[in-house]
Amino acid sequence: MSKVLVISGHPNLDKSYTNKVIIDELMREIDQVEVRRLDLLYPDYGIDIEAEQQALLAADAIVLQFPYYWYSVPALLKKWIDDVFAFNFAFGPEGDKLKGKHFILSITVGGPEESYGPLGYNHFTIEQTLIPLQQTAYLAQMVYQKPVYTHSMVYIPGVYNKQEDVEEKARHHVKRLEACIEKALHSAESAIHQFVKKWFEQFDLLPEDNSFFLKLVADDVVLKMAEGDFHGHQGFNDWYQLLRDQFRPGCSHEVQQLEISSKGNNRYAVDLRLKLSAQNRDNSAVEFLVNEDWCLEVLTNGQIKIHEYMVTVI
Repeated sequence: MSKVLVISGHPNLDKSYTNKVIIDELMREIDQVEVRRLDLLYPDYGIDIEAEQQALLAADAIVLQFPYYWYSVPALLKKWIDDVFAFNFAFGPEGDKLKGKHFILSITVGGPEESYGPLGYNHFTIEQTLIPLQQTAYLAQMVYQKPVYTHSMVYIPGVYNKQEDVEEKARHHVKRLEACIEKALHSAESAIHQFVKKWFEQFDLLPEDNSFFLKLVADDVVLKMAEGDFHGHQGFNDWYQLLRDQFRPGCSHEVQQLEISSKGNNRYAVDLRLKLSAQNRDNSAVEFLVNEDWCLEVLTNGQIKIHEYMVTVI
């Protein structure tokens, strides 16, 4: 079963009216969940980096649960990120240890919804203020999920909100978070993310035998490439041979952005931004950005086929 790791970043969870409800509900509702309370584990801010990295390695989905502090995470959670997402673990030449893991931000926001936007006193949307965390996920090659957040999650006795109201909001928040986790781990979108990952892992090798790829492209596949337009399996063979004639095996496709949208009838549009690093046959190195647009079909047996494949060099 898939394992969910929840990192609780509240600095004093027992004093929370909302984050504690969320954590308690998650532990009750989700199988294969591990919750790590940073406030209990590291009250002195001395993070056990190895223990935290081992917990991350064992997880399929990672949830950061925290109250929104000054448009970011609380100090303890920020230190956790700084220490644990280390060089050659989360980034760097050997830093692929979190690659493909789902990254979910679950946030309780004190301010009202109308305050976040161009006309509100906070000026920016929640998503805009979360861009640094989104980029953290991209750099670590994780799968960034749409964040789950709820507004007006502050209770000040006799001053602001009612305790029962914010606790009810917290329970509703959990339902939305559970749906996000379920989608990340078991949806067609999740399968497509894994498909893309495996595709490029093999493509970087440029094996002489291309049967792995032919099984994943439709018989009538349409390819629009810098080298020209190609059709069907024979067209794919011709294009693939052109690549093998130009590049040495051992390329690197770094997926910088990946967006999936449904087109109906089990068809999906996949928009990719990639950094390609490769060596030409004459040993000269090349590096450039490309946009790729795919049209995929997810079959009833779970198999995925590529129907359209377009590459644009930026």
